[in-house]
Amino acid sequence: MAPRAHVAKSMVLALLALGTVSGASMARDLTDQQIVDKLKTPKITRSLSSTTTAAPALNQNDVAFINRIRKTRSLSIADRQQVASMAKTRPAVDLEINFEYNSAAITPTAEPQLHSLGKALTSPELTGSIFLLGGHTDAKGSDGYNQSLSERRAETVKKFLMENYKIPTENLVSTGYGKSELKNKADPNAAENRRVQVVNMATQETASK
Repeated sequence: MAPRAHVAKSMVLALLALGTVSGASMARDLTDQQIVDKLKTPKITRSLSSTTTAAPALNQNDVAFINRIRKTRSLSIADRQQVASMAKTRPAVDLEINFEYNSAAITPTAEPQLHSLGKALTSPELTGSIFLLGGHTDAKGSDGYNQSLSERRAETVKKFLMENYKIPTENLVSTGYGKSELKNKADPNAAENRRVQVVNMATQETASK
């Protein structure tokens, strides 16, 4: 390895060790356009070469359910289970949002990712859609504590989007899943389990039918 390259690599490693540069943040943060691309509903195409799979159409019961939970302050266990089932077939993205330890307070390092999310949700391609904000924790702690913490964190993200991007409260449904929906089941305490999942549940046109 050339001397200059070796020195540069050493400096980067030192900065990462000191926390001056966040390797996790650099690797995980998504741009607003990347978020848009993951959340927009694919258009159905007749092209045989297309590899994009459109989300299944919502039936009347789905639409009625979405419109009901938009007006519900706290989802029941049955509601959360139904939302989780629907979310598996809807456009979604997982964002690792940094919170204070054992708290729902957003850290300064999380704000750039939240601003990217706000820009994405208010973009022409997504504005007016109904979004689910699902909070998730890792496996540390009790079920009850993690459930409460995940709900508060999802609500914090909702409040941030409402205050900073003027997204109507009825277009944002927040709920928590605690540690029941681990992304990395092989490592229950892994950082990627501590996330906020954003799901595009329905477009404004669909929800208004």
